Amino acid sequence: MIEIENVSKWYGSFQVLRDCSTRVARGDVVVVCGPSGSGKSTLIKTVNGLEPFQEGRITVDGIAVGDPKTKLSQLRARIGMVFQNFELFPHLSVRDNLTLAQVKVLGRSKSEALERGLQYLDRVGLLAHQDKFPGQLSGGQQQRVAIARALSMDPVAMLFDEPTSALDPEMIGEVLDVMVGLAQEGMTMMVVTHEMGFARKVADRIVFMDQGAIVEDSPKEAFFNAPQSERAREFLARIIH
Repeated sequence: MIEIENVSKWYGSFQVLRDCSTRVARGDVVVVCGPSGSGKSTLIKTVNGLEPFQEGRITVDGIAVGDPKTKLSQLRARIGMVFQNFELFPHLSVRDNLTLAQVKVLGRSKSEALERGLQYLDRVGLLAHQDKFPGQLSGGQQQRVAIARALSMDPVAMLFDEPTSALDPEMIGEVLDVMVGLAQEGMTMMVVTHEMGFARKVADRIVFMDQGAIVEDSPKEAFFNAPQSERAREFLARIIH
């Protein structure tokens, strides 16, 4: 579903991604972890073209992300993205947040978009809040609306960029519960997170990054039980204890 081959990226003279290669099979959950500044968020944003890259190749469901002929707006409509800070439109109600992209990008009728949006709002447990505005919701509720909005576009895969890092500890669980449910239903997912409990529960593979490079890419059991690199062992010791 997602193939990243030898991808490198620079900001000016600073190299932020170094020859990164990994792949995500259909239905797999891959967790990307590592210390701050390791390039995790940049890597996941290259997958749907939010961050351009200078070397390498990325394909999503057979579509080349870096090809100048690829219409990125259409590609992004097929890849759900959930950000750290929700990115809901503050001046629109929850209903309108759910339907706007469906109407503008997918060309759905307002009634069809609303039906689809409310179906997923119910799926994340927030149907009763459809008429509220984002500012009237908790952080955890806003993130669940953002997930429902992404799912309303019928994505072939979902990208999560540290979806719980802006939340209070008691709100993290409600968002992770929704993500666990998605994983169990077979959604293809690439997740940047420090939530190792989530990774242990649902990840098929762990990609560990440091200083812009993929240091380890291994099945979850191998990563947690016997990490190959000293850097990964240090990271796990810190984050788990």
